[in-house]
Amino acid sequence: MRSGGMGCSVAATAQFYLCNKLSYPHTIINDRIRKPIASQKYNPWRRREWKWRIVKAESSEEDKKAEQRASHCREIRVCVNRACARSGSRETLNFITGLAPPSVKVNSCGCLGHCGSGPNLVVLPAEILVSHCSTASHAAHLLAIQCGASDPENNLIALSLKEQGNKEFESGNIVCAEQLFSQAINLNPSGGQHFLYSNRSAVRLAIGDNVSSLADAKEASRIAPNWHVAYLRQGDAYFALGEYEAAEHAYMSAVAIEPSLRRSKSFKVRLQKLEGKLSHNDPS
Repeated sequence: MRSGGMGCSVAATAQFYLCNKLSYPHTIINDRIRKPIASQKYNPWRRREWKWRIVKAESSEEDKKAEQRASHCREIRVCVNRACARSGSRETLNFITGLAPPSVKVNSCGCLGHCGSGPNLVVLPAEILVSHCSTASHAAHLLAIQCGASDPENNLIALSLKEQGNKEFESGNIVCAEQLFSQAINLNPSGGQHFLYSNRSAVRLAIGDNVSSLADAKEASRIAPNWHVAYLRQGDAYFALGEYEAAEHAYMSAVAIEPSLRRSKSFKVRLQKLEGKLSHNDPS
């Protein structure tokens, strides 16, 4: 982790988290004026800011407001316009997507202003604009502060294991991929668990462990009930188990959440295979 020559040392902030394992709400102090400030004015990655530090919360009205903001964080939009894209905003989008709790939507968007200080993003509905969020560490600590995703260091380790697992799976090292996904799940991260269970479901299906694949897919849908991929995983597992009506129900659940799936070639192939099985089993 690094500060990138900016006003606040992200490494120092991360070290503070590791030593104190803070729970939120939190208080943010401006070291210049020695007074608490409103959390929405806190931006540790702006170049012209004085150093901020996060200290353990007291029972104050400002802390209660900070906790309320964390619980009300519903969406993060990351600018992928040209200037921000050159600063790595698409990588930031991937980081935040992989680290965010399932209750927080993560989407791309157009220009948010402040061009040249990207990657820029906005936290909704509080409309908190954040600049210079360029690394996985920045993303993890942002989610901790604004969205209540506790233990950012643990979440970063789980994200790293997930990325390693994806690479092993793509390389055909299926057993190794399953081990990596299992290690990440065992860390119990506060964000991205549904991706981990979904990925391990796909790996176990490839191994032939269809029962465990279905169990992981169901766990992914329990964690993120509005995520269509979890139901696709269930459908694939049910299909492999020969439970074709259950597979059809799972696929239709996925379409109900994400109607654009009907235009997907891979989804059409799934339905064609399923229809073949259902017609074959039809006694009429």
